[in-house]
Amino acid sequence: MIPQGLESEISQAGNIRSLDRRSRLRASIAGSAGNLIEWYDFYAYAYTALYFAASFFPSGDRTAQLINVAAIYAAGFLVRPIGAWYFGRFADRRGRRAALVTSVLLMGAGSLLIAILPGYEVIGVAAPVLLLIARLMQGFSSGGQYGAAASYLSEVAESGKRGFFASFQFVTLIGGQLSALLILGLLQWLLGEVALREGAWRIPFAIGAIAAISILLFKDQMHETVSRQTSDAGSLRALARHPRAMFTVMTLSAAGALALYSFTTYMQKYLVNTAGLDAPAASKVMIVATLGFMLLQPIIGTVSDRIGRRTCLLLFTGGMTIAAVPLFSALEGASDPYQAFALIACALFILSFYTSVSGLFKAELFPTEVRALGVGLGHAIASALFGGTAEFVALQLKQAGAEWVFGWYLALVCGAAFVVSLRMREPRAAGHIDGA
Repeated sequence: MIPQGLESEISQAGNIRSLDRRSRLRASIAGSAGNLIEWYDFYAYAYTALYFAASFFPSGDRTAQLINVAAIYAAGFLVRPIGAWYFGRFADRRGRRAALVTSVLLMGAGSLLIAILPGYEVIGVAAPVLLLIARLMQGFSSGGQYGAAASYLSEVAESGKRGFFASFQFVTLIGGQLSALLILGLLQWLLGEVALREGAWRIPFAIGAIAAISILLFKDQMHETVSRQTSDAGSLRALARHPRAMFTVMTLSAAGALALYSFTTYMQKYLVNTAGLDAPAASKVMIVATLGFMLLQPIIGTVSDRIGRRTCLLLFTGGMTIAAVPLFSALEGASDPYQAFALIACALFILSFYTSVSGLFKAELFPTEVRALGVGLGHAIASALFGGTAEFVALQLKQAGAEWVFGWYLALVCGAAFVVSLRMREPRAAGHIDGA
């Protein structure tokens, strides 16, 4: 049963092919704006954890508090497959636009809860429990955002330039990370470390909650890209007809998510907790490195339109398999910010060959009726198992005195993904997106 008001929206989806370049660009920007807001809210948690860890857990050593915060961070990932299933089904049956808007609003609600949540000294054990609930809301939301955004940006893109257009999913995902880092850096500069630990860490979450509401301003610029679907659209039964595509998505997502969270969100803590940089210096390093990472996305996305998605994936998986252990070994002794930046920039350059085509190659593997579900669910399961646990695993290894193992763990996962990349067909050859 189609909700009132949605019938005309879906009936217009067939007109997507007639859109001119300017309309496609506006639609891509609108779809990307929601993605930026979504991921700003999601990453604000990771980057402010150094400051709010003591607020929600009993006094103890710093690493133990960070492990507790990382465990809740991982819990947000573990619920992502449920969100991916719900919003994937929603997007495949009712349209990408409604799924995108709803998921952003839910993310903002989670940020608002964190912003106003009293600490452990005020409400005791209820504080970490409510923090967990807020994080589960955000995880559920982000699970749905990825598949819907990847499908929408791939479908609305101009034929022959899909690598460029679809790369903006990660431009805005990284932009969300960068925005969170910039706001934290600004607060460090304006208010100082003491004020942040005493409660100013709540400001980024309040900003995220307000920004989420602004997605409603972009809604009219989004053109729905799917027309009326079959009765089993968005169903697990229909998705089960594409086991090879699901396996490919999950394996490459595992490597991509583990590498991404190792060299972005966890890296800030690694530079402070292991390399010995102070928190402001670590934030500055990550801001500059993340900015360069963001600017690389459309460049390599454009390259993928010429050399193919498979070649990009081989460069990522092969490069990271070889470089993971040397990079982490060098970063352990990188007490100089410039040295740390050079090493992280190298890692992010290799990673860009995955992130720039991440949503697109997955979307190209699935037909329209299960695209959002297949992309979102496959990515969410792998991200939950490997990306969401990256910090937790790394910190546990550090506490056990075996931090060096983490680089080998990353290399092993990327090595498995390299084998899958070798055996896969060029995703554009699947022909599931017209004119891909």
